[in-house]
Amino acid sequence: MKSICVFCGSRAGDDDGYARIAENAGSAIGKAGYRFVYGGGSYGLMGIAARAAFNVNGLVLGIIPEFLINSEGAFKEAEHRVVPNMHVRKMEMYKESDAFLVLPGGIGTLEEAVEVLSWMRLQLHQKPIVFLSHNNYWNPMIDLLKHTISEGFMPDWMSTELYQAKSAKDALARIEQEWETPKEKRSLWLDD
Repeated sequence: MKSICVFCGSRAGDDDGYARIAENAGSAIGKAGYRFVYGGGSYGLMGIAARAAFNVNGLVLGIIPEFLINSEGAFKEAEHRVVPNMHVRKMEMYKESDAFLVLPGGIGTLEEAVEVLSWMRLQLHQKPIVFLSHNNYWNPMIDLLKHTISEGFMPDWMSTELYQAKSAKDALARIEQEWETPKEKRSLWLDD
């Protein structure tokens, strides 16, 4: 069984559209028969998406650091692992996943997304990464990443890995397409 890791906020945001895309994403992953892997919390977009996957009988794996159980509330109805810290949480989510779906979120979501993009840039993996937006949420970040490419700080091939979607259906279609045609290792150098 393939697994999709979802990065998203432990808060729901101020626009109800964020909750809708989280619910649609969780439900779509569960219905498609993929395991839903995430940061283990029960609040915000994390809780909404995980419950949506769980409610359609999808397999859910939450990975939460012990110190966040009180503030993020572990979703105990689903399988969950308690780990000692954030570093272990991110490594476990990475190891348990075959793709990454990035929903709106704050600094933690940004950090998780940048880390897996960085590992891709270093050719440590070729797992698909898709940004799912509501109201063009991820446009500023994608623009910044493209700016780092145009200014010569990242290789051109990274621009072909910056996938955005406006619906869970489109995000899953992109992930599945990437699974069907895996990428060759790319150069670490800018001038190749």
